[in-house]
Amino acid sequence: MKAKKIPSAASEYRQLEDVVGCKWSVSVLQAVGQGISRPGALERHIAGISTKVLSERLRKLTHYGLLDKRVYAEVPPRTEYALTAYGQKLVRIISQIRSLDDAIRNTGER
Repeated sequence: MKAKKIPSAASEYRQLEDVVGCKWSVSVLQAVGQGISRPGALERHIAGISTKVLSERLRKLTHYGLLDKRVYAEVPPRTEYALTAYGQKLVRIISQIRSLDDAIRNTGER
């Protein structure tokens, strides 16, 4: 029987790097943070993202615990995404980084 591998802090940090380093992940998180919760609406809102990339990012962000996925048993089926508490924290951090970047660019200091 194979032992289940427990993720180390280093591998969890690599997951965070994967999210923050991907423009699509950041865009998806920000859009969901703005209240856009359905995949079709996300695809229309995020310019240039393909259905395949969006599906991959949603799956990864859900796996990492940043998004919560809800599937409703309706015809046709409806799927909605929401930020988890960790996702909300990360979106706030991303917003702070963007504000810092704007401040640096506006002062001309580098």
